[in-house]
Amino acid sequence: MTATVSWLDDITMTELERNPYPVYERLRSEAPLAYVPVLGSYVASTAEICREIATRDDFEAIITKAGGRTFGHPAVIGVNGEIHEDLRSMVDPALQPQEVDRWIDDLVRPIARRYLETFEDEGRAELVAQYCEPVSVRALGDLLGLQSVSSDKLREWFHKLSRSFTNAGVDENGEFTNPAGFDEGDEAKAEIRAIVDPLIDNWIVNPDDSAISHWLHDGMPEGQTRERDYIYPTLFVYLLGAMQEPGHAMASTLVGLFTRPEQMEEVVDEPGLIPRAISEGMRWTSPIWSATARISTADVEVAGVSLPAGSVVLMSYGSANHDHSVYEAPSEYDLSRPPLPHLAFGAGNHACAGIYFANHVCRIGLEELFDSIPNLERDTDSDVEFWGWGFRGPTSLHTTWEV
Repeated sequence: MTATVSWLDDITMTELERNPYPVYERLRSEAPLAYVPVLGSYVASTAEICREIATRDDFEAIITKAGGRTFGHPAVIGVNGEIHEDLRSMVDPALQPQEVDRWIDDLVRPIARRYLETFEDEGRAELVAQYCEPVSVRALGDLLGLQSVSSDKLREWFHKLSRSFTNAGVDENGEFTNPAGFDEGDEAKAEIRAIVDPLIDNWIVNPDDSAISHWLHDGMPEGQTRERDYIYPTLFVYLLGAMQEPGHAMASTLVGLFTRPEQMEEVVDEPGLIPRAISEGMRWTSPIWSATARISTADVEVAGVSLPAGSVVLMSYGSANHDHSVYEAPSEYDLSRPPLPHLAFGAGNHACAGIYFANHVCRIGLEELFDSIPNLERDTDSDVEFWGWGFRGPTSLHTTWEV
């Protein structure tokens, strides 16, 4: 029996950005596939529906309207067919496990140690700004070939692009309610191009082992390179999602562990538990929360709801990772829960290319942190606030320790 489509027109962008969990708990309970007017799309909120849509042949990837306005075309997360295959063949080789294993330790560990040296003798730090985000952006920036760009500038870029990408509110006519919200993203993109264009000019004639150089040259006929306008949208995706995800996953894992002091002690004493702690952290607060969309290529029925061809569905992987039908007490961080699969990296042929890389950046970052500061504690004089519905993580994490 086909269900009537639910229209939930009382949901606001402010609710989604500050605390999306009650909204999505309501969606999972009342209308797990519903139309949300403020987002201008259907929303899938359970693990079963998200996974089904991500893997069905009658859905294709599409970038959200705000994402398209931010990244442009062709961004790897919003294309299909030959273009998607080419872009994945461009970015995937450097991120294959056997390749990552070759250099990840030498890349990330010195970066983590360098940042730790700036505060480990201070007895306090705000770890999001002083450690988690800098380690994340520096690791990816160096991999891409952006060693000349400061970590502060890389962090500025990904925050501006994030706010632009998630500036998704629309009115009843489908027009953006805050068009000025894209201005800072446009400023970041202009600055990125001004800095990266000269590097591309050099890589075209002097290729090296940086990721962007490989993007230009790999798989191309002799003497030809990919056009820079073709690779820039995917570079913007990387400068947002791939820089944001490991840093915020690391920070969220720490916040989760602070809620379970006995589990924090276990992880510090046994570093082999760190990958499991990170996996639970990514499930508990998914860094990429609701940034992925699909469009139906025909009239389809999903979860008893009829969707006409051309229906855009936003998949909330963060909500799916709090699905009570899959996880017991999902709102709690719990290292001891059975190691069930989560959807923090998506599913299907558009699952995140950087799964292995991101997990190892987090692992090495936490290994170095706990080795240097095993008596780390949260500063309870400062609250921990999370922000974002498309991308989500702690805005700050104040910590203390005895020197």
